[in-house]
Amino acid sequence: MRLLDWALEVFARGICVPRSFTHPYLAERVDGLWVTRDAPRRRGRYRREEWFAHGGTPEQTVRIVKRHTRGQFAICAICAAGESDAPIRAGYRALDYRLGFTEPVMVHHLRRIPRIAPPTTIVRVLDAELADQVNTAVRRRQILPEHLTPDAPLRMYAALVDGDPVGWVSSAAVNGATWCANLYVKPEFRRRGIGRSLMCRMLRDDRRFGSRLAVLAASHTGALLYPLVGYKQIGTLYSYTPRRR
Repeated sequence: MRLLDWALEVFARGICVPRSFTHPYLAERVDGLWVTRDAPRRRGRYRREEWFAHGGTPEQTVRIVKRHTRGQFAICAICAAGESDAPIRAGYRALDYRLGFTEPVMVHHLRRIPRIAPPTTIVRVLDAELADQVNTAVRRRQILPEHLTPDAPLRMYAALVDGDPVGWVSSAAVNGATWCANLYVKPEFRRRGIGRSLMCRMLRDDRRFGSRLAVLAASHTGALLYPLVGYKQIGTLYSYTPRRR
């Protein structure tokens, strides 16, 4: 399996883990594309689908998506590192699709992980009290009670100052790899190395639990941090949605 194809599968399956907290959110392969979306539901509106495309033309991708979508959707077009993004931009512009945002797609092969002295206490969240503290700080659930066991497929890590969480990150095990999400450090505690310490602790556990690859989609600010702990960019995601008329 090519590295980018593997990373896209981890990406698609990984984002489904936290989104399934309220209702099952599934990753499926449809006509060569990955799509993430709600499982069939009896009531309530479907959340927006996300379709992932690498290769093929925008016209081909849109044709597939329109044939299989249930409602609102975004197309996440992936441009591999070294490829020109001109065909993607021109193709979706011609189809009257709007570019919402771009994100670097990055991977870590888990062979070399920096050793740095953490500036504060870094722990894995394994008790309900700390989980509640993190959930309260984020204002939405980041971890469920079933994830508070050592072998759980979703692991969350917190940076503590005087016992209070000031930063956190989570990792979900997917297909021999891990998906990293939700790295956050409170503004007043940034530029102290807390983010790097959280990432290094998480990556070491990823490797210890058998992962062979760690994948994430970075904000452009995060893209400055992640190479410092060993991540490399393998592509860029362009999120397109049809313009509303």
